[in-house]
Amino acid sequence: MKKRTGVVVPLSALYTKDSAACGDFLALKNLADFCEKAGFSVVQLLPVNDTGTQSSPYSGLSAFALHPLFIRINALPEFEAALKGCKQFASAYKNFEKNFTYKRRFDYDAVVNEKNQLLHLLYNYIEKTSAKSENESMQKLPAQMEKFIRANNWIIPYAVFKNIKDENMQASWKSWDEQVRNVSREKIMLKWNNKAKKSSHNFFVWCQMRASEQFKESAEYLRSKGIILKGDIPILMNEDSVDCWTYPEFFRQDLRAGSPPDGENPLGQNWGFPTYDWERLEADGFAWWKDRIKVSSQYYDAFRIDHVLGFFRIWAAKETETTAYLGHTVPYSDFSRKDLNDLGFSDDRIKWISEPHIPTGLIENITWNHDEAVAFLEQVCDRVNNEELWNFKKEISGDKEIYSKKFCDDERKDSAVKNALAEKWRDRSLIQIKKDRFIKVFTFEKSSAWKTLSWDEQEKLKNLFARTEEKENGLWKQQALSTLGAIVHASDMIPCAEDLGVNLKVMPEVLQKLEILSLKVVRWCREWEKNGQPYIPFDQYPALSVATTSVHDSSTLRQWWNSEKDSVRAFLSACKTENCPDSNSAFTPDIAEFILKTVAKCASLLLINPLQDYLFLEHCFYLENENDERINVPGSVNSFNWTYRIPVSIEEMSENKSLLNKIKTVVQLHDN
Repeated sequence: MKKRTGVVVPLSALYTKDSAACGDFLALKNLADFCEKAGFSVVQLLPVNDTGTQSSPYSGLSAFALHPLFIRINALPEFEAALKGCKQFASAYKNFEKNFTYKRRFDYDAVVNEKNQLLHLLYNYIEKTSAKSENESMQKLPAQMEKFIRANNWIIPYAVFKNIKDENMQASWKSWDEQVRNVSREKIMLKWNNKAKKSSHNFFVWCQMRASEQFKESAEYLRSKGIILKGDIPILMNEDSVDCWTYPEFFRQDLRAGSPPDGENPLGQNWGFPTYDWERLEADGFAWWKDRIKVSSQYYDAFRIDHVLGFFRIWAAKETETTAYLGHTVPYSDFSRKDLNDLGFSDDRIKWISEPHIPTGLIENITWNHDEAVAFLEQVCDRVNNEELWNFKKEISGDKEIYSKKFCDDERKDSAVKNALAEKWRDRSLIQIKKDRFIKVFTFEKSSAWKTLSWDEQEKLKNLFARTEEKENGLWKQQALSTLGAIVHASDMIPCAEDLGVNLKVMPEVLQKLEILSLKVVRWCREWEKNGQPYIPFDQYPALSVATTSVHDSSTLRQWWNSEKDSVRAFLSACKTENCPDSNSAFTPDIAEFILKTVAKCASLLLINPLQDYLFLEHCFYLENENDERINVPGSVNSFNWTYRIPVSIEEMSENKSLLNKIKTVVQLHDN
């Protein structure tokens, strides 16, 4: 494959004269025209699947359905007839155009709700008039929908699921009545065939068919210009998704995915998404994943495999935990009680390091009353003999159960007791993963019990852990070859991994074997073990990789330059040129151009930078507050995240010759 340079942007961020409220599928055609003028040959999008009420594109309500948010309503074949023939629709659409003009951040809930109302009004008009309409498109509609249904078997459970969610005010399926909460595929078909629900179901079919048509139209337009469209496939599904509802056997509802404790997240990250049951998926030939990839290949020529580490091993905590502190890898290698006995650990000693021991004084320091402390502890703990020491009751399986208790009416005291007990719940060196089988706690050295062990005991356990980890590397390699192998061979799309922050010794070998491109975020590609942590030389990046200046979860190039000076100075040291800018200089278009040209010298096959980082080449595109140019701030949930809009229309960008010429120079440096 030849070297290519491109741009990555959330679809919702695009702004054209026809997509003022929010970017849409057909705005990609405008972007294609801009890319052709600039010399770009790759366009990468964030996920575009239906996320329901969630603004994050990584919180999928469906693995297959497209987001109706991205339908351009005035380009639908039925639009003109409805605008002339339905006063209610015409009035609603005019209000939409008036009220939803371009803004720097868009109101996700408001735009989704308004577009959904318009689509309902339009479809209601279609249903009432299609039989007698002279509109050729409306006459063909029933046959077109039947064809779409036959070609997309995922649409039936999706339509049924969406209709039930509407009936339940968008509540999670886990709160639905029993008769619709747990259903077989046969029962889903019965609901689909319910004549009373046919209109409601067909509405969702129609939306998906029209969304697919518009997306395919733009994808083909990009291809006609020699531009690769790269998609993004999130690894995990929202718990409240049609896929978890329809295929519960493929998901571990008892586990939640996340990441282990680190410096910025001392309790780890609990993402709230169920993990996969890879054994069940493999027994089914990975059909669900293969179908997902095949559907994506209708639009994309390449795809990003989100959190590729999760295909090797996922960090999982029990559903009963609020944090990921007591999580573990899946798959994992454990050790037995006998292994510990053979190392000289008695059963009492094993209990000491695998179960928290709570002194009465911990709670008495909050209550200042011994009897009250004992009464609180008795709700969740059993006393150890007659000592002022307690173990959690066997029925307590996670800190959610601690937080669900009400110890007293004093909210401040009640909260303090819960937090103290939850912290103590995490205080252990080992986890008994099942009867007489154990794994280490990720931060075992921080536990109270570990600090009481002798040096000899600690060394014996560390050696046992090391032997276990060696076995795990083999398990992770085997799982990745099995899962990723099935996925990357399911289509002709170019597979690209998101492997950020991964230090897994088996990963490079597996990615290379499966010809999956790795990801190189320049600011994080450093030799971290060396003094000064120098940047890896750009010409030493592996060819089989995608390089980029920033990602949607990071600061922009402008923020990085202004706020992360140690990283900036290390970058400039790696540039090996006499014309380096001063690291203390204010960020300017000249500095942006220097950075982009420098990065363009990388050996990576693909160089795909965020659109914002290219717009920094022209000062007229700078926002007053640089923080407003960011897409997402991880760890925060608010109306800011995922609602970024580019500061200028694509039409205007396409006419800015200075911007186009600067980008062309960057492209030529990389591609040639």
